[in-house]
Amino acid sequence: MSIRPGQLLRLIHINFILIKHGLDEVILATHLLRPLRVFGYLMPWRWVPRQHRPRSQRIRMTLEDLGPIFVKFGQILSTRRDLLPQDIAQELSYLQDRVPSFPGEVARSIVERAYNQPLDAVFDEFEAEPLASASIAQVHAARLKDGREVVVKVVRPGIERVISRDLQLLYTIASLAQRYWPQAYRLRPVEVIHEFDKTIHDELDLMREAANASQLRRNFKDSNLIYVPDIYWPATRTNVMVMERIRGIPISDIDQLKANGINLKALAERGVEIFFTQVFRDSFFHADMHPGNVFIDPNHTEEPMYLAVDFGIIGTLNPIDHRYLAENFLAFFNRNYRRVAELHIESGWVPTGTRVDEFEAAIRTVCEPIFQRPLGEISFGALLLRLFQTGRRFNMEIQPQLILLQKTLLNIEGMGRQLYPELDLWTTAKPYMERWMREQLGIQALLRNIRHELPTWGRELPALPGRLAQAMEQIAGGKRQIDGLEREIQAMRLVLKTSNRRTFAAILGAALVVSAFLTIALDGYTPTMAAGAPLLSWILGGLGTMIWLFAWRGT
Repeated sequence: MSIRPGQLLRLIHINFILIKHGLDEVILATHLLRPLRVFGYLMPWRWVPRQHRPRSQRIRMTLEDLGPIFVKFGQILSTRRDLLPQDIAQELSYLQDRVPSFPGEVARSIVERAYNQPLDAVFDEFEAEPLASASIAQVHAARLKDGREVVVKVVRPGIERVISRDLQLLYTIASLAQRYWPQAYRLRPVEVIHEFDKTIHDELDLMREAANASQLRRNFKDSNLIYVPDIYWPATRTNVMVMERIRGIPISDIDQLKANGINLKALAERGVEIFFTQVFRDSFFHADMHPGNVFIDPNHTEEPMYLAVDFGIIGTLNPIDHRYLAENFLAFFNRNYRRVAELHIESGWVPTGTRVDEFEAAIRTVCEPIFQRPLGEISFGALLLRLFQTGRRFNMEIQPQLILLQKTLLNIEGMGRQLYPELDLWTTAKPYMERWMREQLGIQALLRNIRHELPTWGRELPALPGRLAQAMEQIAGGKRQIDGLEREIQAMRLVLKTSNRRTFAAILGAALVVSAFLTIALDGYTPTMAAGAPLLSWILGGLGTMIWLFAWRGT
């Protein structure tokens, strides 16, 4: 596969955007062009003065100009203040909800086309100025006819075409990497891009997002950990979603949280509990929990309640990955590195022939230093990087289905680091994981499975006697068939036995007759001496003839 002309133009455009915002040093810092770096100062764009904005602004504006896929990348980076300079992390945080908006009149026309009726037929009020604007959509405040306050999320016009263009470029690059890069078999770049493709296209469908919000709301219906706004389904379409309006403190506003008396330690611990509850209890988790999508209810101070929005990216786990992942976490918290190594081999994440003791030692070397240390002194990002480097030695493959989980874990860690750096993640998470495993393997799990199967049993039970009778009849019929077959085999055995006896008799009779003739011949038999033939010859001949005739008649 080669780069098509349109994709080549896109690459040129990307480089132009970098040059436009004064990031041409990024281009010249690549391995291929590094020898030509000195000539960069002779380029024409260096001859005219340019605005000297701070580097953080130039990076943020570059990502905005490049489009939604690059904005998503910036949103992830914005949560990792431990990995970025402070000024860049702060500037990238604006990508969470302050991406340049499109005009309110355009939003109104999109909504009216979706409803096929004027806006005031559905809303009493609709604010043209958006509350927030992100890479995929923007949000407007509104009021329904019944007086309820809502927010209206509207997908950006033409955004699907932009995303498809960049995805095709990523697919091309991934295919080239898979063909020519030796490590591609392990990193599986095409599959990774495919997972990202599904995720971002799911985010474009607001009906799907609304369904995700409804499911998450049911999962935490009676919980005081997190609140999920209600969806107003009659006014929700593929590109327009109407949802209950909530008011809270942005989780990134630490000063405001402190001013309202929010217990930050409890807030961080409850965030960890929410994450593990979603992943291991429900296997259905909010996978886009950057600070722009999380608020805190100011009315709950000692037991803080999270308020979540934006449910376009939801992660799920299949039962096999779910179980292996839970056991991995529990073994990890117990520092049972051998079990971690065994689980990686059993799940197929590393080749079957991997030596468990060597893999165990490598995992211990990476993980042991981070225990007994608060969150502020460790970095899951650095840990995952070191685990990735270790896995390369053992040909560990990337698991595309777990990428969303890893992204969410990094987001959670990034927020926890800002809220309460002294958080002991291990002390907080380990009891929850142990309780979860007991629930999965104990009497509660047995009773839950029985309760789950009761409707099936109730449906199948009335038909059970008939099925048993049918099975018994089939068994009896099979037994009769077996009995008949056994009789046929016995008859065949008798025929073979009789045939063998007759064959033996015929051979014996013939042998005796031949012996009689040989005896007479050895005694000098002539026609005149026939009467004086030895008695033994006549006896042998007569006996052989009788036996032979008996065998012949028996055939």
